[in-house]
Parts: sequence; C-alpha cells; structure tokens
Amino acid sequence: MKSHINYTESLRSMTVKQWLIVLSWSFACLTAAPAAAQEAEAIPAELTLAEALRIAEVANPAFRAFRNLAEIARADAVEAGSRPNPSIAVEGEEYGAFSGNRPSFWNEQGLIVRFEQEIETAGRRGHRVRAAAAGVDVARSEIADALRRLQLDVSRTYFQLALAQADRTVAAAALDELEQVIALTQARFEASEVAGTELRRLEVERLHFVDQVYTADLAISNARVALLGLLGSADLQQQVEAADPLRPPPLVATGGRVIAMADGVTVPAESLRAEAIAGRPDVRAARRNRERAGTEIERQRALQVPNVTAAWGYRRDFGAHTMDFEVSMPVPFFGSLNPGGVQRAEAQRRRAAALEEAAVVAVDVELQQAVNAVDISAERARYVEQDYVRNAREARDLVQASYELGETALIDFLDAQREFRVTQQVRNQALYQLRISLVELAAAVGISPAGGS
Repeated sequence: MKSHINYTESLRSMTVKQWLIVLSWSFACLTAAPAAAQEAEAIPAELTLAEALRIAEVANPAFRAFRNLAEIARADAVEAGSRPNPSIAVEGEEYGAFSGNRPSFWNEQGLIVRFEQEIETAGRRGHRVRAAAAGVDVARSEIADALRRLQLDVSRTYFQLALAQADRTVAAAALDELEQVIALTQARFEASEVAGTELRRLEVERLHFVDQVYTADLAISNARVALLGLLGSADLQQQVEAADPLRPPPLVATGGRVIAMADGVTVPAESLRAEAIAGRPDVRAARRNRERAGTEIERQRALQVPNVTAAWGYRRDFGAHTMDFEVSMPVPFFGSLNPGGVQRAEAQRRRAAALEEAAVVAVDVELQQAVNAVDISAERARYVEQDYVRNAREARDLVQASYELGETALIDFLDAQREFRVTQQVRNQALYQLRISLVELAAAVGISPAGGS
C-alpha cells in the first residue's frame, strides 16, 4: 500500500515536460513493433519460386544497398544542375576607431558593398547535367542487373532445396520398403524358413538406407539456411519447403512467348541474342556508361574555357557615393586550365567502349552455354526417365516379389533395391540440372526465372 501511495505521489509531482516525454516514449514503443513487423515479411512454410524471388527483392540486405545507388545518382544530378551562388561582401576602410575623437561611422570611412557572380562558360552546366542524367540511368541499370544476379542465386538455392527434398523422399521410401522386407524376413525366420544370417544381413543393410535419409536431411537443412539468408530472414531455423517441383514448366519471355520447355530451347539462338542484348541491364548500363563518357569529354573541354566573374560594388567614400565594376577571368599563362582532363576523359571513353564490347561478348558466351545446357539437360532427363527409371522399377518389383516368395537370393534383392534408389536419384539430379539450365537461360536472356520480363 505504501509503494502504491509513493508511486501516485510521484505521478502527481511530474511536470508537464516530463509528462510529454513519457507519453512520447510510450507512443514510440507502441508503434515501433508494428513498424518492424511490416518491414520483415513473413516467409510461408511452403514457398514457391515466385514468392522467394519477390521476398528477396524486398528483404535481401545486399540488394537494398544496391537500391541506394539510384538515390545517390539522383542527388548527384541535383547537384550537377545547380548554378554557382553569388557572393556579397561588406568592407570598411580607414575608420578611426582608436582616435581620441571617434568619427562618425557612416561618413568618416570608406564603406564598400560588393556583389560577385561567377558566370559559367562553354555550356559547362548543360554538359554536367547530361552526364549526371546518364549516371542516373547507369545506376538504374546496375540495380536491375543486381536484381538479375540475385534472382539467379535465389533460384539456384531454391532448387538445391527442392533436389534435397526429392532425394529425401526417395531415401525415406526405400527405407520404408526395406522395413517391410525386414518384417517379412523376421516372420519367415521365426517360422524357420530362412537362416538368421539373412535377417542379420538385412538389419545391417538398414544402416545404409538410414544414412541416406540423414544425408538428405543435412542437405535440406543447409539449402534451407542458404535460401533464408538470401531472403533476408532473421530466423535461419525456420522450417521452409520448396513447393515447386523439379520438373520445369515452360520458360516464358516477354510478351508470353515460350522460349524453352522441358524438351529444350524452342526459338533460334539469334532471336534470343537480340532480345538479350536489347534487354540485359548490364549491357544497357555499359552502353549508357559509354555515352556518359562521351558527355564527360565535352565537359572537360568546356573546363578549358575560363569562367568569367562579374562584380558590382557600391562605395560610400567619406560621404561620397560611387560605384565599382569589375570583370575578371583566369589567364592560362602557364598552360591549360584543365591539364590532362580531356586526355583522361578520352581514355575513360575508350575504356567504357571496351567494357561495352566485353559485356556483349559475355552475353554471347552465357547465352550459348545456357542454350547448350538446356538442350543437353533436356535430352539427359528424357533418357533417364523413359528408359532407366522404368527398367529399374520393373526389375526391383520382380526381384522383390521373387524374394518374398523365397525364389531369389537376398543379395539379388539388395542389388535391385539399391539400383532402383540410385536410378531415382539420378533422375532427380537430371531434372535439377534441367531446372538450373533453364534458370541460367532466363538470366542470360534477362528475364525472370519464374517467367516473363
């Protein structure tokens, strides 16, 4: 009761300023948590590739840092468009402040009010504005290219998780089937139909099947952590599953045109090359950077022309009113006003042109490699699925039925079971490689791995 009274008295003794501080702090505490919750988007337990790409674009910290490049470039453009500010100076001369009879402040000295303005010549401001505008376009293209590379990383990691999940399903199914065979062999052993060594062999073989499950679990955990890191999640232990299957849907480009399917690339490589060179943000950034370098040469040439400074002054000279005029400019008596500027800018333009050419060559290489990978991966996946998986399943089923009837040796059953499991893993790997090749083709063309531009 005493503590309650003291608390009430302390509240009554608070000043208005203290009350405002408490209320402001309380309001901040109430609004901070919802704001933080809005920034961190929830990641669903069953995650599609499209959702992963969207979340990564919003929450990936490295890409958020890239997005700031546009703000920096826009700030540079604002600064480039500014004009030199004038200057105003007020001077006083020959005022007898320390004389015995202090004179009048206004009439017994020289008072000067001077206004100066630097005048830019040779179109400097226009060149500077055009170079800054090109810099904004370069920054936007670099941001788009960073998003393209982020989507490639997210897609690769996403399908690593999908592959690990598929391998885990295969391993778990094989283990379940082995457990059923062990139960059947246990019953046959109790009925004295098989020897104990056969049962012990199956129980030892179980270790290899269990180990496959643990290996798949580790691969799932590592791929999940890598994916959550790319999505900017603060909880790396969150349980997330890849909802998209390994079997790929058609890859759709701009305008709904299908450029690749599970059977391979469906359009000519030259058509893809034209679309990539026109749409790839890294090529666009290199092209705009070359244009900016050309504008920079003109700006550096303009810097060789001296600026003019015009000045106007009002002078009150011991009561007399006069006016001053002045026009000044630097004289390049000892050489150019911008030594090396044009030469440096020309070298930068040659470098930018070489980088643009290198970007186009990189597109050609990446695109051709991606097309090759899609065609080979599609053929491999089709071959594995149509022939080996079906044959391995039929062989396993026949050997297992014969073993359950006691007509086949244990070693034959284990070989058939192991071969079927390996064949399923090979199929998963083939579908994974096909998926990754389609993702890389999308990145090479410059479209989203989920389809579209």
